[in-house]
Amino acid sequence: MEVINFYLTLSAVLFCLGVLGVLVRRNVIVILMCVELMLNAVNLSLVALSRHFGTSDGQIYVFFIMTIAAAEAAVGLAIIISVFRNYFAVNTEQVASLKG
Repeated sequence: MEVINFYLTLSAVLFCLGVLGVLVRRNVIVILMCVELMLNAVNLSLVALSRHFGTSDGQIYVFFIMTIAAAEAAVGLAIIISVFRNYFAVNTEQVASLKG
């Protein structure tokens, strides 16, 4: 088994765990962590493919994805803190009932 197959399999497993976490969990903080897990799985596959093909394109994309992930975490946590301060809830079912 080649080394790249291991990294791509690990990346696929991590991505599937992230998707499963987003679909199953109800806590907004856990959902954000699962989105981060999916982004890191994509980063892993990009770095593995970049190394396999001998280019640095994938590694450059990883820096952009890391920047987007940091911004997503900062904005997402700010929104969660704001909602929690006003409504004392971080559950998606409780937050969904706040419409209107």
